Amino acid sequence: MTDAQPETILTHAGTTPFNHHGIVNPPVYHASTVLFPSVAALEAADAAPFDIINYGRIGTPTSQALEGAVATLEGGFKAVTAASGLAAIATALMAFTQAGDHVLVTDSAYGPTRRFCSEVLGRFGVAVDYYDPLIGADIAALIRPETRVVYLEAPGSLTFEVQDVPAIAAAAKAAGAQVLMDNTWATPLYFRPFDHGVDVSIHAATKYIVGHSDAMLGLMVCAEAAYEPVKRSAVRFGTCAGPDDLYLGLRGLRTLAVRLKRHGQAALALADWLARQPEVDRVLYPACPDDPGHALWRRDFTGASGLFSVQLHPCPKPAVAALLDHLELFGLGYSWGGFESLALPVYPRKLRTATRWDHPGPLVRFHAGLEDIDDLIADLDRGFGRLRAAMAAPD
Repeated sequence: MTDAQPETILTHAGTTPFNHHGIVNPPVYHASTVLFPSVAALEAADAAPFDIINYGRIGTPTSQALEGAVATLEGGFKAVTAASGLAAIATALMAFTQAGDHVLVTDSAYGPTRRFCSEVLGRFGVAVDYYDPLIGADIAALIRPETRVVYLEAPGSLTFEVQDVPAIAAAAKAAGAQVLMDNTWATPLYFRPFDHGVDVSIHAATKYIVGHSDAMLGLMVCAEAAYEPVKRSAVRFGTCAGPDDLYLGLRGLRTLAVRLKRHGQAALALADWLARQPEVDRVLYPACPDDPGHALWRRDFTGASGLFSVQLHPCPKPAVAALLDHLELFGLGYSWGGFESLALPVYPRKLRTATRWDHPGPLVRFHAGLEDIDDLIADLDRGFGRLRAAMAAPD
């Protein structure tokens, strides 16, 4: 199976129909208790590695099906599921840190990642520094003897800087640090982190893997040496995903390739249209040829998903609200990766410490859904008409 094309792996990995009366989809195990036929069997399970099921929280055939499928797709050793993307981030970071350690985190990281690092890791005596996402191999100068983790997110989910993952990973590994990466934007389909030196690939599977805006789910895909620490961390913290959410992750995985292709096509078309609007200063989307990260994206990634941002020229906040408030097809919401299109005003200046976000104009993040592309453009065209009217109105 590992030699098959990704679309084939998506369709067949994690399925064992003839273990379940020929039924194509694995059954959903609702389990909190696992029984054993004898004391000897119970004690053998208690002494077994973590991938032996001896308690519903530690795993079920449903969780193992999803973990196995995603690990196969991404080229990892094994995976661990969690109740959300943030739960996966926190569990993975805690797997490799203790008081006195040091962690380096990209300055473009997801806001809740920053808050966990600053408020939780910091409270437990782990020092956290943020670095310029474009630092590349120069990150070596920031690595200390006590640096245990270098954390990446490529591209950043607000400002879309593309990190030089191989260069950063090589520097981290040379110093003995673990390389953790949030790979939610590209999914296992468009970026293979283990080919580029990553030790743990983290996904908010809530987004593209589930794909239907109806479940919360996280995944940690591990290189072989990283699996036991991550699984132990998940077990000790009680990190697990609900059975129905696991099923929805498996269901979404089967159509990931066709959905991502459509999301990417729509995003590129919208980005091209938006770039031609006079109110738009620039579009932040690595798949665009004029994006600063395009060359790295072309080198390391095999596709682009539907999430991008648009930097507007300076305009008052009410004008941005006029653009967004009455969009019919773009909902106002914080998530992304589902079937529906979304729009959101975002404020990266509030989240930066190692770098500055100095652009004076507003930033709007869009997620291109599965709607007809011409309908999406027409909706945005009406929105920009409202923005222009608001700009022209007397004070």
